[in-house]
Formats: sequence, structure tokens, C-alpha cells
Amino acid sequence: MIKAGIIGGAGYTAGELIRLLVHHPSVAIDFVYSTSNAGNYIYDVHQDLLGALDLKFTNTINSNVDVLFLCLGHGNSKKFLEANKFSDSTKIIDLSNDFRLIKDASFQGNEYVYGLPELQQAKIEKANYIANPGCFATAIQLALLPLAEANLLNNSVHINATTGSTGAGVSPSETTHFSWRDNNFSVYKAFTHQHLGEISESLGLLQPNFLDELFFIPNRGNFSRGIFASIYLKFDESLEAAFELFEDFYKDAVFTKISKKPIHLKQVVNTNNCFLHLEKHGNQLLITSVIDNLLKGASGQAIQNMNLMLRLNQTEGLKLKANSF
Repeated sequence: MIKAGIIGGAGYTAGELIRLLVHHPSVAIDFVYSTSNAGNYIYDVHQDLLGALDLKFTNTINSNVDVLFLCLGHGNSKKFLEANKFSDSTKIIDLSNDFRLIKDASFQGNEYVYGLPELQQAKIEKANYIANPGCFATAIQLALLPLAEANLLNNSVHINATTGSTGAGVSPSETTHFSWRDNNFSVYKAFTHQHLGEISESLGLLQPNFLDELFFIPNRGNFSRGIFASIYLKFDESLEAAFELFEDFYKDAVFTKISKKPIHLKQVVNTNNCFLHLEKHGNQLLITSVIDNLLKGASGQAIQNMNLMLRLNQTEGLKLKANSF
């Protein structure tokens, strides 16, 4: 069995990661590190794991695990790795934004590969260190990569995307409080969201001459999980040509699917899937993209990357069922 360690085990992302690994046929959880919960049973924090995992949080690490997942706040992964050393054979998957940008990818003599499987599967399979993409970045990139490969991003791209409350993390704040979030809707970080950098870099890998702006409006929704992204841009080809382009690009993708019918969040929540739908309005192509922010947008994609790195089937441990009602 593959031995896995998790650093920062109390948050939403770590909770989803633990749930996936508990049922992964090739992996055993060796330890879950949490200084604030050391000595407590994991099911005391992630209460749905009662009866599924008889393991306690720890404040010690096993430096020889096969794979290490970092579920720390942004900026803390580098600090943790500076203070704690792991075996040269340990594969590391970081779920923060510490190593996602090209300028941050080299660290301690190691090179972190940006872990979007639909873009860099071959590099991921050979990598020892992965920077897991952001949740908004995943939904948006998957909607635009086929156009970038075809050199068709020649105008500004307009993006409006809404995420559930779990996207803000487990620590309570004014905008995650139930009485504020319920029956409410708001914009935040308009045009300045931190995921814009990684989106632009990925598009540039496929279309180096892409110089137009990404106008991104992120929203907070009054639901728990999921991202619904609406993206539009000028597109002179036919809708049939657009579908053909997307279907060809994702023909080998196990989790990204093209729908001829309009899509909604319940189709993908609790899965590692991304569903895409295309519409043409005049000379504008509208692309809608839906994912579960905690799975395809975080922990599910991390497991998918682990499977690729360890030469397992991509779907292993990720054969999940959506909740339609």
C-alpha cells in the first residue's frame, strides 16, 4: 500500500482529502498532522468519519511517506518545508498557491509542476512535486484551454464565476456566517483575484501570443459547495465548430465532459468532474463550466495527480456519485 501523509488536517480541503484516501484501494493514511488537534481523533473534527477511520491527529511526521499532501494556508507550505525535511523519494502535492506561478515553481532545488491534468498530464506523470491548481482557476482554464490551443483567444475574455461558502475555508468570518451568507450574494476581488496569474500562464503555454485581458468577476453564492463559471468572448466560427474543437481537445479526458444541454451545479457536486456547455449568441461564444470546488477544484484533483504520479488509473479512488436531489 502507498503510505500517505497529510499536513494541516482540520480544514475543508483536508477533510475531503481524508474521505477520498480512506476509500482509495491503493493508499493507506500514515498520519494526519495538525498542531491544534494533536491527540484528538480525526472523527471528532470530521464527524462523518466516525467508524470509517480510527486514527488521531498528530504533531509528528513520518519523513519517509510515499506521498505528502500539504493542506496549509497560502504562504505556509514553504515555511513548513523549510522547517521539515522529507525523503528524496517522497512525492509532494501542495494544495496552496505557494508554487503555482512559474516564478515560484523552483524551491529547495526542486521543480514544482503545475498540476492540471488536462493540460500537463505527461509532465505530471514524471513529476515528484506538484502545485495543485486553484478552484476558480480550474473551472476557468478548462473552459478556455481548447480555444488557446487553436490560437483563438484574440480578444478580451469576460468571466463571471460564483463559488460556494466552502471556498472561503473553515475558519469563520463575517462573510461566511450563516445569517450573512444565507439569501445573499456578493462580489469580491473584482478584476484582482489571485487565480488570474495561474490562468494567464496556462493559457500562455498553449497560445504564447495571448495578450488580451481576462476580466474576472468572482462572486460569493449562498450555497455550500460548487463553482459555476460563465465565460464569453468573440468567436467568429460556428457553434458546431466550437463543439468539435472542445470535444477533440477533451477526447481522452476522464473527468472533463462536454454537454450539448445547459448544465447546473448538482451534476458535478460530490464528483471530480468538470462539465462544459457552449452557446453562440451573435459573434459571442458563451462557455459555462461547473465543478465541485473541494474536489475537482482541490482534493479530488490532488488525488488525480497522485494517481498519475504513481502510475495508477486516474479514476482510482475517484469514482464518485453526484447528488441530483
